[in-house]
Amino acid sequence: MSDERIDRSSERIVTLGKIVGTFGVKGWVKVQSFTDPPENIFEYENWRIHHAGEWKPAKIEDGRVTGKGVLVKLAGIDTPEDARMYVGTQIGVARIEMPEPAPGEYYLTDLEGLEARGNDGRVLGRVDHFRSTPAGDIVVVRGKREHWIPFVKQRILKVDLQSGHIVFDWAEDW
Repeated sequence: MSDERIDRSSERIVTLGKIVGTFGVKGWVKVQSFTDPPENIFEYENWRIHHAGEWKPAKIEDGRVTGKGVLVKLAGIDTPEDARMYVGTQIGVARIEMPEPAPGEYYLTDLEGLEARGNDGRVLGRVDHFRSTPAGDIVVVRGKREHWIPFVKQRILKVDLQSGHIVFDWAEDW
């Protein structure tokens, strides 16, 4: 088996937002957009909804930004009862549909699976996923033990997507 990294970027989903509530009587949903500004979420056409454990295509019938936030009407969701079933689900698009990030910026999905190393060069494990906490974002690294590393510039020393690793200002025994 080859040691080359497999490019699975076309399979990865970038989360753009989350359905946080219902609106009205025709199945509209309130969306928390993670894009900046929030209305940029409408620039992506091929939405996917993470529902029932899998990413499924979703078609936008209508959408707008109001004083109440981002409101969306999705095809097939026609009643408040239907809409309630989707509250809490994530909205995403395939990574391949996203524009390339600026130099020094990364999509979190591009960092998942990278080998994580401490500042002494020791392997901590692999980047498993990211968590949002009230104190800020955390990168969860799984190896011999699990590390929860604050995902801030001061802790990120180097990102090398080509060789498949990220170096943190972190030690194996922390």
